Amino acid sequence: MSTKKDMAKLTKMKLSELQAKFAEVTGETTRSPNKTFLARGIVEALQASDTRARAEAAAPDAHAEATAQTEPAVADGKLTRLTVPELQARYLEIVGRPTGSNNSAYLLWKIREAQKGRIPIGPRKNAHREGVTFKVLPLRMETGTVDKLDEAWRSRGIKSRTEFFRGALGRYLKELGAEDVAALFVDATAA
Repeated sequence: MSTKKDMAKLTKMKLSELQAKFAEVTGETTRSPNKTFLARGIVEALQASDTRARAEAAAPDAHAEATAQTEPAVADGKLTRLTVPELQARYLEIVGRPTGSNNSAYLLWKIREAQKGRIPIGPRKNAHREGVTFKVLPLRMETGTVDKLDEAWRSRGIKSRTEFFRGALGRYLKELGAEDVAALFVDATAA
């Protein structure tokens, strides 16, 4: 499997198609608008699935025997011997949060990544606050423009693109005379 070629093909897909493919391959739905993240997750889950399929093809009798013996699998740490419900339980134990995925290759990959310290452990941290709902505002720009914009805010010590946009909106609203709304953006960037 050529990772670069697969990534290039996937990132050319529409966002909705990519999200559907991600759900199909990993067993988890996502609303992530990040095409690179989605493509990488798809490729990694497919690679994990291919690796498992090759291992099963190399030793089909050993795999069938191992699948029949689930209790020793937990004791000896052989994740490939676990059933999907057992993998989900192991995922919860190791990753520290539940999963809705029923894709064993994805679960194996994710558990191993957590064991290697490559993914965050514990409940996901998010921006949700009690009684507050959020909307994501789409903003499309040419790549060259975004590159120059990123260079500008980074060179001025601004921490993130989001912080930059919030500050710019706040200043512009203040200039327009909408100081009450502008104050919301000042509070958001200070938090």
